Amino acid sequence: MDDPNPAARAEALSYKLRKEAFVSNLSGSSLTDINLVTLVAASAILLWTALSKRDLLGDSSLVVYAIDFLLNVCAILFAFTAYASAPIFLNLALIVPAGLLLLPLQQQARSRRSTSKATSDGTAQNGGTRTIHTDGKGKAQPKADITLQPGTLITRPFLTNYRGAMLIATCLAILAVDFHVFPRRFAKVETWGTSLMDLGVGSFVFSAGLVGARAVIRDGQRSASASHRQGVSIESRMFAACKHSIPLFVLGIARLISVKNLDYAEHVTEYGVHWNFFFTLGFLPPFVEAVDCCLAFLRGSASTGSRSRSIRYDVVALLISLTHELVLNNTNLLAFILIAPRTPNSDLLTKNREGVFSFIGYLTIFLSGRSTGILVCQFQDATITKPATTKKGASGTEIEQQQVAAERKKVVLPNLLIRAEVYALLYLVSTNVYAANLTVSRRLANLPYILWIVAYNNAQLFLFALIEAVGPRFTFSKQEYHDSASAVEIASPIMRAFNQSGLALFLIANLGTGVVNLSLDTLDMGNGSAMAMLLGYAGVLSVTAICMERAGIKIKI
Repeated sequence: MDDPNPAARAEALSYKLRKEAFVSNLSGSSLTDINLVTLVAASAILLWTALSKRDLLGDSSLVVYAIDFLLNVCAILFAFTAYASAPIFLNLALIVPAGLLLLPLQQQARSRRSTSKATSDGTAQNGGTRTIHTDGKGKAQPKADITLQPGTLITRPFLTNYRGAMLIATCLAILAVDFHVFPRRFAKVETWGTSLMDLGVGSFVFSAGLVGARAVIRDGQRSASASHRQGVSIESRMFAACKHSIPLFVLGIARLISVKNLDYAEHVTEYGVHWNFFFTLGFLPPFVEAVDCCLAFLRGSASTGSRSRSIRYDVVALLISLTHELVLNNTNLLAFILIAPRTPNSDLLTKNREGVFSFIGYLTIFLSGRSTGILVCQFQDATITKPATTKKGASGTEIEQQQVAAERKKVVLPNLLIRAEVYALLYLVSTNVYAANLTVSRRLANLPYILWIVAYNNAQLFLFALIEAVGPRFTFSKQEYHDSASAVEIASPIMRAFNQSGLALFLIANLGTGVVNLSLDTLDMGNGSAMAMLLGYAGVLSVTAICMERAGIKIKI
């Protein structure tokens, strides 16, 4: 039967090929360029923090949300679109006002410290446990008001801001990449090189491992008793992990069916013919659980402290990535992934080889993220040593603000900085022409790519933690300590909302991207119209995130 409209079909096919060509054979950009563009997120948070500390955000929720949207959503969007060629200017436009707001406060704080007479009071220590207590009159009470046990979990605002910024950038970039206003150097590279979107994929997995560390810490605390260890079998743990993967596999299958049925433009060399990112995320829980079971078996009665657990994850991640790299470079696997023919008669492995073999790299990134998460989400014995001080105010003696935050900062900041430096050094060694002379490849998720992602994200975490340190002071009362109420309040509301339902918003962003691409000619749209579309899309995502948070909907990665 003849096609009733061959011209329209030919035009649609031509447009699809143009779309595929638009995101193919790209070489990326330099690390300096990427770092300057992504620095905008931290610069925006710095200005938000300065406004918060000066109480300039106002009492109106609408005003707070509007400022939050302009700073922490629009600034990120403009960084890789309208201001992509001037990231230094955009950073300065955010950092300079923040500095002008914070500098007088720092001078006032130094002046107060030089004239005040602090008194030390109310500290009790017992075997690694720190107790802070006052009676409101400056006298110690036998009953503790706050007890900080090693291993205690608390909410850290800088983690909320870091992960929120990553999710916002990811959700915006997956649509922006289809417009000319998004520079081609930021789109995913074909095989070798670095780009903004390559960084985004790896950072998404790293952050999933980071937040997943809280569950590991809780499980470790529960498994301290022999009865608990005996009551949880490996089979039940693997079953629970596979159960957690089911929604991700359902999303992956739904995306696969919709892409094929709608004849949507595909970049096959990204993951393969059938594989997509949801499948990568779906396979992570059972494989990570398998690693956990192996570590538990090998550990035996060894130390279960947070630092030792973190090191074990790092060692396993490095061993897997090194083995993967050796296999790539000393067998035919590299040639198979990059140049093997892909025909309709090829088997499933051949058709999806990029997704299958890059999964190994994403697994190691997840494990590295978990290692970092264990260090930053948990108090350790060494952090709880300094006596608390008290000060007398109009309403009596109160715990000096940020006593607890200052203690954790002294350990968290150096840990993050050291990790960033170590992984950056390993990256330089792996890519240097006089050393391993390897090249970054997201398509392979090879060793340099893994080291780059881990080094970058630890550096970002350090930067966000450093910004939090200059922000509004907050304390932990007994209730606040458990609920982390004051810690939550100083984080960006929109970023907090994105954190609450990261997976759901990522799915909504994917659906929105599909709707826009099927409805509009994104390739031929002018930059002005494209920016208007992206701003509207950013607004819809932000409102959706806020509504989901207010409704109590939490669907995390």
